[in-house]
Amino acid sequence: MSEESPTSDTNKIIEERRLKLRNLRKVSNPFPNDFKREHLAKELHKQFDHHSKESLEEEQISVSCAGRMILKRVMGKASFCTLLDMTGKIQLFVNDNNVGNEKHDEFKHWDLGDILGASGVLFKTKTNELSIRVSSLNLLCKSLRPLPEKFHGLTDKEQRYRQRYVDLIVSEDTRNRFILRSQIIQSLRNFFVTRKYLEVETPMMQPIPGGATAKPFITHHNALDMELYLRIAPELYLKRLIVGGLEQVFEINRSFRNEGISTKHNPEFTMLEFYAAFKDYNYLMDLTEELISQVAMESTGSTIIEIEGHTINLSGKYDRLTITQAVNKYNHQHSMRNLEDPEYLKIELKKIEEQIPIKNNLGALQFRFFELTTESKLIQPTFIISHPTDISPLARRNDNNPEVTDRFELFICGREIANGFSELNDPEDQAARFKAQVEAKDAGDEEAMYYDEDYIKALEYGMPPTAGEGIGVDRLVMLLTNSPSIRDVILFPQLRKN
Repeated sequence: MSEESPTSDTNKIIEERRLKLRNLRKVSNPFPNDFKREHLAKELHKQFDHHSKESLEEEQISVSCAGRMILKRVMGKASFCTLLDMTGKIQLFVNDNNVGNEKHDEFKHWDLGDILGASGVLFKTKTNELSIRVSSLNLLCKSLRPLPEKFHGLTDKEQRYRQRYVDLIVSEDTRNRFILRSQIIQSLRNFFVTRKYLEVETPMMQPIPGGATAKPFITHHNALDMELYLRIAPELYLKRLIVGGLEQVFEINRSFRNEGISTKHNPEFTMLEFYAAFKDYNYLMDLTEELISQVAMESTGSTIIEIEGHTINLSGKYDRLTITQAVNKYNHQHSMRNLEDPEYLKIELKKIEEQIPIKNNLGALQFRFFELTTESKLIQPTFIISHPTDISPLARRNDNNPEVTDRFELFICGREIANGFSELNDPEDQAARFKAQVEAKDAGDEEAMYYDEDYIKALEYGMPPTAGEGIGVDRLVMLLTNSPSIRDVILFPQLRKN
């Protein structure tokens, strides 16, 4: 059968299973909770796959497993089925001699998708497959809906995202991807804990959204009768902690941005942000190279990955290019001299898109031109450095050129993975930049920042020189799992209503 749909065949199957459930209720509880699972499939295979048939018969190793029945073969007085648990699959052998005629007959009427508990001894079949010769068998949960046909699973991507629970049952690739995601996050956490960073938690509901230029979600707190915003980034709270003397902090956080949905964007997403006092953005770039290389090795076993037809090396030193150097390197027709000419950039931008950016000074024009002509070409890991000051409201100005900041973005396979900079710790400069953001918001820029008076007050107490960075965890997982869409690496992505 293809994926579940409200067809008459599917409805008929569901009704047949409901009838079975009604009959089960008459004689016993079809949802018991007294079975004790003691073994997992993967552990059994790891420990006993290398044992011979003879040694298993001699040792008589008793085991007890539980899981979802995903395959079943009934052959008269003997049957085989496959259970799927959280680690993998194990085969059961059920026959009249070991479980009795009555229980075997009950089993024959159970359905794929039912959850079973089985106890017995390990043995190997004629094909040398590790199996359990079942002596006790229990139905633990009756499944009322049929699973998708085993060879095709959920072929409709939208359905896979909406019914992730079914996708996880039928797709080993999906299960492995999300297990790997968990391992990646654990590796990120361990990286910072071992370097004496303190893991912290900051508010998800904030009176003023800050830490990024993005449109926030708005909610209302009834008891306080006040508007609150779901955080777009934890940055300003984490830097308050630096002011308070917690000099190395990190947070693996959920953030929310009320923007478009694409293969790279979900309104709710996971970020890693980390801050270190008495460090600068050069330290961050060195640390990021080490971090990504180590996480890749720990989670995938290699620092060489294959994605979208590209072979990418995540180890070693990454390119470090300014915006204009990158444009020139990947678009040779644009000379470095022309890229310093605002009129030239306006003419070239109009060839690509009709509207010139609202901010059309040199830095903003260069950055937009980079986004349109170069970003997608940055396949190997590349740091883009020296971002214009007016699009970097929280970053420290460069000492030699105040028109740019000590900021970088890391791109891999044409995707922005990380954003970091030496933090602006001059309260007067920060106040002036907040005011410029407010003016931009008043002029119609919905993504411009608010003026955060309390954050300015915190800076006035004094924040040491600090470096801070955010890494998109979802995009990093996309990279390390060769996933084309962010929806493939978020268990329950945001979707339109059916």
